[in-house]
Amino acid sequence: MFIKEIMTRDVVTVDMDDTLVLIREVFDLKPFHHVLVTEMGRLVGVISDRDLLKNISPFVGKFSERTQDLASLRKKAHQIMSRAPVTVLETTPIPEASAKMLKSGISCLPVVDEKGFVRGIVTWRDMLKWCYEAGCRLPGDFKAA
Repeated sequence: MFIKEIMTRDVVTVDMDDTLVLIREVFDLKPFHHVLVTEMGRLVGVISDRDLLKNISPFVGKFSERTQDLASLRKKAHQIMSRAPVTVLETTPIPEASAKMLKSGISCLPVVDEKGFVRGIVTWRDMLKWCYEAGCRLPGDFKAA
């Protein structure tokens, strides 16, 4: 089986100069944990919900909010994104993509075409679901408690 069979095609992308205000709204409205950053349609970075939380002042929206706290929302996507993301093609075998994800210590793989245009995304949850549905077995004598 290949990545194209389990990937999510409905991906939200943002531009490099979009602010954290917009990115925060995207995460508030959509049930996912990653947005892809593009430049002229090509993938240039990834932002996770954790990246966003690390870069927004914890006082935003609180009674103790200050001007400098609000300034954190004016940061741009290119200032907080992970650059040169690890990617896969739609034709990448699922086990190969899983190994790539584990080796890199990442929780998602953007799916791109040969020119770097975004086609979708696959996450560790997609991989786990595929493994469960395929009846994958863990190596050794693993027994559920």
